[in-house]
Amino acid sequence: MIIDCHGHYTTAPASHSAWREQQLDAWASGHAAPAYPTISDDEIRESLEGNQLRLIAERGADMTIFSPRASAMGHHLGDITTSVGWAAACNDLIARAVDLYPETFVGVGQLPQADGAELDEAIRELDRVVAMGFIGVNVNPDPSGGHWTSPPLTDRYWYPLWERMVEHDVPGMIHVSASANPAFHATGAHYMNADTTAFMQLLQGDLFADFPTLRLIIPHGGGAVPYHWGRYRGLSDMLGKPGHAERLMENVFLDTCVYHQPGIDLLFEVMPSESILFGSEMVGAVRGIDPTTGHYFDDTLRYVQAARLTDAQRVGVLSGNALRAYPRLAARLAARTA
Repeated sequence: MIIDCHGHYTTAPASHSAWREQQLDAWASGHAAPAYPTISDDEIRESLEGNQLRLIAERGADMTIFSPRASAMGHHLGDITTSVGWAAACNDLIARAVDLYPETFVGVGQLPQADGAELDEAIRELDRVVAMGFIGVNVNPDPSGGHWTSPPLTDRYWYPLWERMVEHDVPGMIHVSASANPAFHATGAHYMNADTTAFMQLLQGDLFADFPTLRLIIPHGGGAVPYHWGRYRGLSDMLGKPGHAERLMENVFLDTCVYHQPGIDLLFEVMPSESILFGSEMVGAVRGIDPTTGHYFDDTLRYVQAARLTDAQRVGVLSGNALRAYPRLAARLAARTA
């Protein structure tokens, strides 16, 4: 089985996105949000069958861990009340997609967050989506949208969320949303910055001493981490924590959302293969065809298959590591075959 750990519902029906605009307009004018639109199963099928489902079949994956569109989480827009309504609408839509295609999709939830807000609503939505059968959540380390006003992930501010995630035995993908800072392009800078920043925050702290079973996924190949692995190992020494960078990889996973073969080869050469999950982010940040290969940039399965890995390492990257990171998925698949 090939499990793609990083898929977003980037092709959701237009009425879903239109409602978000209406919700934010109503909030700005001090009015209640309009009723959420009726979206038929056929609309959901149409949005997926010519897009994600077609590409999954063409490229050879079997299952996608599916979450709401990351760039549309928009935690910097509105306030915590609008975020609660939007997260619920997005997660309910994911649940419907999973119900329609249970062999292909498994749900990961969006959390309601807002700059300066406590995490009570995020924890409530975490509880709700786990009860719905979701196997993880996306956590935005910067709900300000590129201004970085939130405390680091190791701060006690985050501990109630980490505690509940450990209780549910679900991992979190550390994934920012759109950029509200014109200095940072969303997918080309803000995403990469956040991945790198999240790892550095973990390096400076000792989060997993308090939460030894917490698992976090840093997407997009870990940002700058593999390319500058020597820097982070050296910083571990300078921080008085020799070997800390390596120990983090017992709890931290990176994905393969790296859009060229040399980048994937570097990822596997530098980082432990046990900590790498196959992911494509399809249909996502880069949708075009690479003129040097004739294949889509985000067809990352090609890169993994071409990488110099042992058979055991490749099986781990394509499925085994994901089943360790997402034990609720492992249990579900085991129940299917029992």
